[in-house]
Amino acid sequence: MKSQDVRKQFLDFFESKGHLIVPSAPIVLKDDPTLMFNNSGMAQFKEYFLGLGTPKSNRIADTQKCLRVSGKHNDLEEVGIDTYHHTMFEMLGNWSFGDYFKKEAIHWAWELLTEVYKIPKDILYVSVFEGNPDENVPFDQEAWDIWKTLIDEDRIILGNKKDNFWEMGDQGPCGPCSEIHVDIRSAEEKALVSGKSLVNNDHPHVVEIWNNVFMEFNRKADGSLEKLPAQHVDTGMGFERLCMVLQGVQSNYDTDVFTPLIREIETITGTKYTIKAKDEAEEKINIAIRVIADHVRAVAFAIADGQLPSNTGAGYVIRRILRRAIRYGFTFLDTKEPFIYKLVEVLSTQMSGSFPEIRSQKALCSNVIREEESSFLRTLDQGLVLLDAVINTNSGTVIDGKKAFELYDTYGFPIDLTALILSEKGLELDEKGFQEQLQLQKERSRAASKVTAGDWNVLVEDDVQEFVGYDRLKHPVRITKYRRVDSVKDGEIYQLVFNSTPFYGESGGQTGDKGYLEAQNGDIIYVIDTKKENNQTVHLTKSLPNNLTDSFTAIVDENQRGRTSSNHTATHLLHQGLRKILGTHIEQKGSMVRSASLRFDFSHFSKVTDDEIKEVEDFVNARIRESLPLIEKRAIPKDQAIEEGAIALFGEKYGDLVRMIKYGDSVELCGGTHVPNTSDIWHFKITSEGAVAAGIRRIEAITSDAAKDFFESQLHSFYEIKEVLKNAVDPVKAIQTLQDENTSLKKQLEVLLKDKAKNMKGELAQELQEINGIQFLAKQVDLSPEGAKDLAYELGTLGTNIFLVLATADAGKPTLSCYISKELVADKKLNAGQVVRELGKYIQGGGGGQPFFATAGGKNADGIAEALAKAVEFVK
Repeated sequence: MKSQDVRKQFLDFFESKGHLIVPSAPIVLKDDPTLMFNNSGMAQFKEYFLGLGTPKSNRIADTQKCLRVSGKHNDLEEVGIDTYHHTMFEMLGNWSFGDYFKKEAIHWAWELLTEVYKIPKDILYVSVFEGNPDENVPFDQEAWDIWKTLIDEDRIILGNKKDNFWEMGDQGPCGPCSEIHVDIRSAEEKALVSGKSLVNNDHPHVVEIWNNVFMEFNRKADGSLEKLPAQHVDTGMGFERLCMVLQGVQSNYDTDVFTPLIREIETITGTKYTIKAKDEAEEKINIAIRVIADHVRAVAFAIADGQLPSNTGAGYVIRRILRRAIRYGFTFLDTKEPFIYKLVEVLSTQMSGSFPEIRSQKALCSNVIREEESSFLRTLDQGLVLLDAVINTNSGTVIDGKKAFELYDTYGFPIDLTALILSEKGLELDEKGFQEQLQLQKERSRAASKVTAGDWNVLVEDDVQEFVGYDRLKHPVRITKYRRVDSVKDGEIYQLVFNSTPFYGESGGQTGDKGYLEAQNGDIIYVIDTKKENNQTVHLTKSLPNNLTDSFTAIVDENQRGRTSSNHTATHLLHQGLRKILGTHIEQKGSMVRSASLRFDFSHFSKVTDDEIKEVEDFVNARIRESLPLIEKRAIPKDQAIEEGAIALFGEKYGDLVRMIKYGDSVELCGGTHVPNTSDIWHFKITSEGAVAAGIRRIEAITSDAAKDFFESQLHSFYEIKEVLKNAVDPVKAIQTLQDENTSLKKQLEVLLKDKAKNMKGELAQELQEINGIQFLAKQVDLSPEGAKDLAYELGTLGTNIFLVLATADAGKPTLSCYISKELVADKKLNAGQVVRELGKYIQGGGGGQPFFATAGGKNADGIAEALAKAVEFVK
C-alpha cells in the first residue's frame, strides 16, 4: 500500500465517523510562547483543551507535520542511528472535544487497524495505565475492560506513568493513555522471545504506532491533579511507522516515504544504501544517508512555513539540523560541495499532493538550503585549519577538551568530526573536558532562560475574552485570573487576564501594547508588555493591585500604539509598493512591527537597487499624501476576502472568519492595529536593505516621530559638516576636494615609506646574525605594517638564507611580520605562518599567511619585546 493511500484511508475512515478533516497547521508556531514548533498533533488544538476557544467541530481529524528536536521531546541525536526516530514526522490524529471518550476511541482504532488496514491481530499488543496511588489516579479499569473484548488479555500490558500517562508539559491538560504496539519480527525471532517483553524497550521492530490519550486531568504548578470540566480524546499515530508495517518492511527508511530521497542521495553522492550493512563502513554510509533523508524534510518544511535558519531561537534549531546533515555527508559520503538542496525537488514531487506549500515554496527552500550548505562547508574548511593549528601547537597525545569546545562553540566545528580527525592522526580527545565545558554552557543557558509559572488564580469564570482595542484605548475591565511567574531574565512578574481588553497582545509580527491599569482609588499598575497565549491576551505587570476583585480602567499608551499602528500600516503599503515596482513574485516572509521601526522580509532574487528603493519610498509616501482612509471588514468569510483581492500571508493560521484591511488598492488579511488614515503616518523612510538568506531580502524603515527625529539628526549632521568645512557654499564639492587631496598625499606617503625602507635596508643588513647557517634578525621598526613588508622583501634580496621577524606598533597596534627565504622553507621545513601564530600569543593575537611570508596582529604592544626574544628559538 502506497503511503498516499495510507494517509487517505485514515482521513476517509474518520470522516465516515463524523469527523471534520482539517489541514495540517504550519510546522512553525508563531503565536505560542511555550513552543518553537508543532511537536504533536494536538498542539494546534491546545486552546480547546484549555476551554479557551470553541472548535469548528467536536470531532476533528488530520495529519499534522511535527518537529521534535528540542526541549522535552528531543530525538535529534537518535535520528539516523536507528531506523524509527525522526525529526520531522507526520502524526495522524483524531480528536474529541467533550464528545466521545474511551469506548469509541478504542473501538475505532481497532477497527481501522485490523479491518481497514488488515493488520493481523496476533502481531498487536496494547497497554493501559496501571495507576498511580501517589497521585490518587486509579488503574484504568475502563480501558482494560474495553480492550479485553477486542484482544486476548495476555496481549494487554500495564504501563507506568512514564509510558502510559501523557502530559502536555509541566502544567496543563493530561491523562492516562492506551498505546497500540506492533511486533513485525520474523516468526523465528518471535518463537525465541515474546513480543510482550519487548514493548517500550526500544526494539526497532516492536514499536508503538498509536497512542490514544484520554484527557481528563489538569496538572497544577505544585504537581497535583484536578479534574477537567470535560473529557477529551487526543490520539496520535506515527505515519512513517504505520507505513513500515503496511508495506512489510523492517525500517521506516525502507518505505516509500523515504526511498525516493534515498535513491536521489545515492545518485548524487555515488554511494549505496544497503538494507543490511555487512560491516561498519557500510553502516556509517547508511546512517549518513538516513540522517540526510530525514533532515532535509524537516528543514525544507520549516523554511516553507516561514522559518529561515539563523543564530537564535527556532532558526538556530533549523540551522543545527541542516548542519548535522551536511557534516554527515562531508564525513561519510565525501561530499565537499552543496547537494542537499537538490533533494527539495524530489520532496516536492513526493509530498505536494498533501502539503502544497512545499511546491509553492520549492525555489525558496532550495536557495536557502544551498546557501546554508555553502556557508557551513566554508566553516568546516576553516575549522580544519584551526584544528591543524591546535594539533601543531599541542604537546603530548591528548587534545585539551577546552580547545575542542572552543572550536565547537565559537566556530561551529562538529565535535564528532574533531574526534574522528584526531583518531586518524593517532591523537586522543579529552572528552571529559569537552563534556564539562558543554555542561557548563547548558547550565548557563538553562539558568538564563528558566521560567517558573504558578497556577492561574481564577477570580471570575469567563471563557471568552473580548478585544476592544480596535475601537478604544481606554476601557473598564475586571481581572478574571492571574498568576505569578519568576524568570532569571525578568525577575518576578505577574500575568493578568481581563474579561475584555483594549491591549493588543504580541502576535502576527506586531509587538504588544504597553500602558497601565487604574484602580477606582487612583492607584496605578503599569502594564509592561502584552502577549497572546492560547487565544487569550495576557498582561504583564511588576505588581498586583491591592484589591483584585475591583473594577479597573485599562489604558493603552496612546503614543506608543500610534507609532506602532503607523509602522504596521506602512508595512502594508511597503508590501504593495514592492509588488508593484519589483514584481508580483514578492511574498512576505516575515515582519516585525514595533513603535520605533518596522522590519519586512520578502522573497526576491537580487539586491534592491538604490533607484528601486527610491521608487518604493516615493510610492509609499504618495499613498500617505493621498490620505487614504482605513476600510476595515472585521468578520467576513475568508473566501470572500480573497475574492475581494485580499492577500493572505503564507504560513499564517486563519479562521473561517477574518479581518480585512484596505487602504486604496492595498488589501490584506490582518489582525493588527492600523491608523485611521494614511496621512497619520506623516512620512516613510527606508533605513536599510540587505540579504537575510538566499532569495530573501530585508527592509528596515521608520515612520512618524522616528522619521522626524531621523531628518532632524541628518540636518544637524549637515550643519556640523558645513561648520567643519568653514561653511563652504558647496559642501559636496569641498568634501570631494579633500578626498582628492587625501588620495594624492597617500600616494606621496607610500613613496616616502618605500624610500625609508630602502634606506633602512643598509642599516639593518649590518645587524643580521648568522645562526646555524641562517642570517637572522628580529627587530622592531618604526614603519607601518605595509612598510615592514616592503623592508622584509628588500632584506630578502640579500641572500637565500634570510630569516626575519619585524615588529611594528603603528598607532599602538602591534603587528609581527615574518619573512623566510624560500630555500630555507624547502631545506629546513620552516613555515612563516607557524612562526607568527606562535609569536602572536605574546601580543594577544594571531595570524597566518604563506610559508615564506606571514603576519600576525594583536592587542598588546607590550608583548613585542618578548615575541622578538622568542623568535631566535626557531633557528637554533
